[in-house]
Amino acid sequence: MKYSLEQGAVRVIADLKELAVLTSDEHGAQRVAWTALWQTARDWYRQKAEALGAEVSTDSAGNVWTKMEGESAEAIVIGSHLDSVPHGGWLDGALGVLAGLEALRRYSAEKQKPRKTLYVVDWADEEGARYGYSCLGSSAASGSLRVEELIGRADSNGITFEKAVSAYQVMPDKMLQAHQEMLQRNIIGYLELHIEQGPVLEKEQKDVACVFGAAGVERHYIDFVGQAAHAGSFPVPMRQDAFLAAAEAALEFRKLALKYKAVCTVGQVQVQPNVVTIVPGKCTISLDMRTIDAADLQKMYVEAQAVTEKIASVNGVSVGWRKIYSVAPQLFDEQFICLCEKAVQKETGEATKMYSGPLHDAVEMAKVVPTVMMFTMSEGGLSHTKEEHTPELKLEVGIRAFLRLVHDVMEQ
Repeated sequence: MKYSLEQGAVRVIADLKELAVLTSDEHGAQRVAWTALWQTARDWYRQKAEALGAEVSTDSAGNVWTKMEGESAEAIVIGSHLDSVPHGGWLDGALGVLAGLEALRRYSAEKQKPRKTLYVVDWADEEGARYGYSCLGSSAASGSLRVEELIGRADSNGITFEKAVSAYQVMPDKMLQAHQEMLQRNIIGYLELHIEQGPVLEKEQKDVACVFGAAGVERHYIDFVGQAAHAGSFPVPMRQDAFLAAAEAALEFRKLALKYKAVCTVGQVQVQPNVVTIVPGKCTISLDMRTIDAADLQKMYVEAQAVTEKIASVNGVSVGWRKIYSVAPQLFDEQFICLCEKAVQKETGEATKMYSGPLHDAVEMAKVVPTVMMFTMSEGGLSHTKEEHTPELKLEVGIRAFLRLVHDVMEQ
């Protein structure tokens, strides 16, 4: 029987709904990495994959690899992640993994080996929700993981990274072995389907796009330290108010983003001593800067540091920076971009393409193998929230386009 892209897309959406019911509550998806519900999602996926006759294994970094052997040892990988942020959406990450499951289903139903070996990988801890390190599993596979930065790092409940991952049979000192384990798989290409997580495609009235690269990131904590004082007796002009310095800096970061046509986000604010009647003596904020232009990203970083030094001086406080995470902008493989554009054009009549602002595992894979991504539109541009959504008919368009791309690459 000839494979039906239409029926395949419908099956992917049915799988997504089933997973959402299993791993969500009234606040959204709760598949945070290194938690019981995340493992529930992985067990559910493993059962479906093994039912197709696929071989499922876990590498040294906790990444789950599903293999369908082909006529050739050369392998193509479809990847994304089942983990979510707290109170997340039903599509982020899961869409890519379950589109990969459908690709396995296609070759299983045909009852003959695909031309190339096919892997589907569920990367461990793409979100970095507990320990602030995005694309953890895929960076171990690419060889870029700086695991020493995670040792001793604690989550909001005081649980250290090494304690959390060891509960899932992952040993921090062995995580980078995942790189050699991946190289042994003879991988010649990596494909990833994801929701856009932004408003651009919806604004342009496009359902799907080829993604030609991903923005670089500089992510830091910035500590402003002043002097706590009585809120009633200390005159405003004489204060060393750490929070006001941080607030001024946040406004200046917005100006930097507009200047470079980039994005800057202050997503976390911690004030000490956090008492209504005390002038804040310390304020820590996070800063996340992103752009596709490597030179601009470096300029933004330098200028942001200079801005905080100036503001700290004016306010009579000190300032210090602590790096959380950084990654350079990444452009994807030209040949794969061409194939991706053709798949999008076949499905929509237009070869729409764009770059990604959010980080994805594809950025890590692009360091070691030819890579490309595809985006489906996001309603309202929303993601990392229970309101995350793509209308089903538009989602089907994106899934069909991606399955076309997979077939074209596998038969190439």
